[in-house]
Amino acid sequence: MIPRFNCSAVSLAVLFLAASTVVHAAAPASSAPAGFVPEPLLPGGLVIPLYPPDASFLKRDRINEPERYNIHSGGGPGKTQTVVNIHNPSIEVHLAPGRAANGAAVIVVPGGGHRMLWVGSEGSDFVPFFAFYNVSTIVLRNRLRSEGYVAEVDAVNDAFQAIRYVRAHAEEWKLDPAKIGIVGFSAGGELAAPAALFYGDFADKHREPADPLAQVSPRPDFVGLIYPGPTPFTRDPATKIPADVPPTFVASAGSGDRVHALWAQEYFMPMLKAAVPNLESHIYGAGDHGGGMKFRNGIPLSTWQERYMDWFRDLGFLNPPGAETKAAREVAAYAKKAGS
Repeated sequence: MIPRFNCSAVSLAVLFLAASTVVHAAAPASSAPAGFVPEPLLPGGLVIPLYPPDASFLKRDRINEPERYNIHSGGGPGKTQTVVNIHNPSIEVHLAPGRAANGAAVIVVPGGGHRMLWVGSEGSDFVPFFAFYNVSTIVLRNRLRSEGYVAEVDAVNDAFQAIRYVRAHAEEWKLDPAKIGIVGFSAGGELAAPAALFYGDFADKHREPADPLAQVSPRPDFVGLIYPGPTPFTRDPATKIPADVPPTFVASAGSGDRVHALWAQEYFMPMLKAAVPNLESHIYGAGDHGGGMKFRNGIPLSTWQERYMDWFRDLGFLNPPGAETKAAREVAAYAKKAGS
């Protein structure tokens, strides 16, 4: 039986214990901190800037500006809930102590309407949840539209760069390079959905010889869209689906979060019509928008994360590292059929 991870089912003590035992990742010698580098959201995390400080597309006059936080104490230790003023995008790496069991890693992309990042409920809260399954968690802090960036370009590129960076360090961090995926919440889904579709374009445009990640694939091995914002299919229903498109899990409340449910279905239906393997969608009868794994008074939406892990396990991502996953086999079969 899969344990239920929400505020009603798991004590805070257990969650904090799981978070505190997540293994500290070793930073590669070539990634000395540059620009503003925030403190980790949880103990044991390593925050790594995604780009060198002289990257042409960064606002070099702003990369040293500190991020700003909304911290809630709730009667206990302060917890960072939201972040703004992100000019030096980064990842926070939490390696699961038992990651040798499967080598899987999830890049979590918080939402926030491109105005802020909900790095608490849609970020750090998932570190102990995934660690329970021996899965490592990487929280992305991407650039925001509210601070002058183009979400569809800059923030999406941050997501691709995060995938490349984690995969490039898979051996060092004892991860399986074929089990690195991305899960986006709300506005974070607007980054995860393009990551499922446009990885080929990104790879073609980022092959500069000086780029140490030029030969590293930006393709996610799995994708999660949780109450997502508009996807590429919203802007162009005829968006091309790659032959080796990764499997996707979709979840949203229904009428209580109607707009996001419609956006979720706008992504799901073209994929289903194209017979993409291992798609899964849950549109729940009750519930509202946001909150990650927040307590929802026991309604079925409260268990979306359990359904996600059912799907994840079925696709072979919890199997020992190095073994071909069911997902990989069926992607390859689909790609072969598409090319025949």
